Parts: sequence; C-alpha cells; structure tokens
Amino acid sequence: MSEHFDAAGRQGRPSRSELYRRLRADVAELRGRLGGLPTPLEAADIWRGIWYEEAHHSTAIEGNTLVLKQVEQLLAEGRAVGNKELREYLEVQGYGAAAAWVYGQAAGFHEDRRTDSLLTLAEVRRVHHLAMAPVWEVAPHPDASPGEAPGSFREHEIRPFPGGMVPVTWPLVSAEIENWIRRVNLLDPEDSVFPEALAEAHCRFEQIHPFLDGNGRTGRLLLNLVLVRLGYPPAIVYKRDRARYLAALRRADAGEPGPLAELLARAILDNLYRNVIPVVAGPARLVPLAALATTDLRASALRVAAIRGRLRAVRDPDGRWRSSRRWVNDYRKRRYRREPG
Repeated sequence: MSEHFDAAGRQGRPSRSELYRRLRADVAELRGRLGGLPTPLEAADIWRGIWYEEAHHSTAIEGNTLVLKQVEQLLAEGRAVGNKELREYLEVQGYGAAAAWVYGQAAGFHEDRRTDSLLTLAEVRRVHHLAMAPVWEVAPHPDASPGEAPGSFREHEIRPFPGGMVPVTWPLVSAEIENWIRRVNLLDPEDSVFPEALAEAHCRFEQIHPFLDGNGRTGRLLLNLVLVRLGYPPAIVYKRDRARYLAALRRADAGEPGPLAELLARAILDNLYRNVIPVVAGPARLVPLAALATTDLRASALRVAAIRGRLRAVRDPDGRWRSSRRWVNDYRKRRYRREPG
C-alpha cells in the first residue's frame, strides 16, 4: 500500500486526494524512469502471478469455490484438482482465457493514443464470450434465449439488485453500451480525479448490465483492459474485500464514486508495488519502500530502519522513503547476523 506521513513524520492513512496523486505520480514514474508496464512477452513471471490471482479472486467474488492453488494448477497445467463441480473449473478457465487476452493488450502507453482506441463494441462482446463460453456449454443460463449466448446482449428484464441498483431496460442496452464506450474512450489518465472517472465507468457498466449473466466478471475484465492500455497495472479486487467492493458499487450507484475509486486506486497501487516495480526496477534503482516489502520485512519496519539509519535510504521532498533491493538485502544480512558474544 501507499505510505503517507504527516508533518511530524507519523505514518497514517493517506487522504483520498493524496492517494490519487500518488497513483498518478507512481504510474508516471513507471512509464518514465522504469521503462513502462512490460508486456507479457517481456515479463512472463509478472503477468503469470497477476493472472492466477485475478482469475481466482474475480471468480470467487461471484461464488466460485476453487482455492488459489487449484486455480494455478488448472490454468498452468489444464489439470482439474479436487472434487468441485465441472462448472466451477470452466468458470475459471473461461476467465483465465479472457484475462490472458486482456493482458496481451499491454503494449505500452502512448501519449498520442487515439481517444477512440481504448475500447470497442466488438471487444466488449469478445471479452464476455471468452469468459463465459466454456461454462455456457455445460451450464447455460436457464432463461436464455438463442439470441442471448455469450457475447450477445440480453433480451430479458432483470429485477433490481439488493441495495437498489436498477439495471437498464433491455431494449436500451445496445444504445447505452455505445454511449458507455464513448465515455470510456474519453477517460484521461492525467486527470487529477481519474480514479473517480474510472469508478463511475465501472459502475455504469454494472448499471447497464448488458448480458444475461457474467456482468461482474466482464466488467472487471474490461476495467483492466482499459487500465493496461493506459499503462496502468490491472486492479485485482480480492475476495476478502467483496463486501467493501459491493458496498462501494452501491454508493457509486447512488452518485458517490469516491469509495469505489479509492478501492480501485489502492488495488492498482498494490499490484504496482507487489508485482511490477520489484521486477522492472532491478536491484539498484531507488523505489518506494512499499515496493520492497516482503512477508518478513514490512514497509513499516523498513521505514523504521531507514529513520534510524540502519537501512540505506533517501527521503523524498514529500516525506516518502526510497531504497533499493540491493540496499534492503544488505540490511537483511546485517539484521540477522549474530553479534559476537
């Protein structure tokens, strides 16, 4: 997570505006000093770990019960481990295929990218088809008509959801999705409130609910398609945050996108610090302590070591400490070295 310090140097939770600023600054640093978001061909290990986690957590939010290890074996080896229903394995395989296609779009950020190239209608349909076709073959939606197969918009009304969200009436779905795509293609990653515009777009997709089934999974996949095309890491919403995520969606539906925007911004930064920066920065570049944290050395412990002079580090003008993998490794060796008795 992003760190923040007050005037006295105390650690605290950053304000929402500070979180947005940190996200914009750290992604700009990724694009500039660190060479940008690598493609899956350039950094397979980064994307493989993200792939497993997203496929597991995004399907788990919708009720899938496979554990992460089972998801890893299924996606890596095509081997179904355990005694789950076939439907659950096919849900993960479909999501994995769609996520792999999404990640393949991470071809680098371009300042001159056309505003109509972030997302197309054909891609919305494609993502849904990839995610839902495998499970649909064995467990189609019981109310589906022949025209509502994966990749095709619904021809049914959907009742309001718990919490009050009312899906768009089905005859308006096509027009509303086209409007939504135009809105997505106007997203500006340099906007100071970009996370809120992203949250509003994500919420609007769920309000439209264009497909008979699989809208939550498709919405999160499309969110990440937009992010990687803008040079941002994907956002993984963890199953432990399901209640917070759904509550934030309800608040966005009521016109308050801030909580959802904050959740998404934190998810992107978490992916940036845990999976991307540690690999692309190499051993010598100075990066935020959050990108150097491990299970045995959390960012807070590294900060204390930096303040006490035990960890070689420098402090930014905004109060954030930076170090390198090499300096942290040196500190770790000294930390666990027995003092002569």
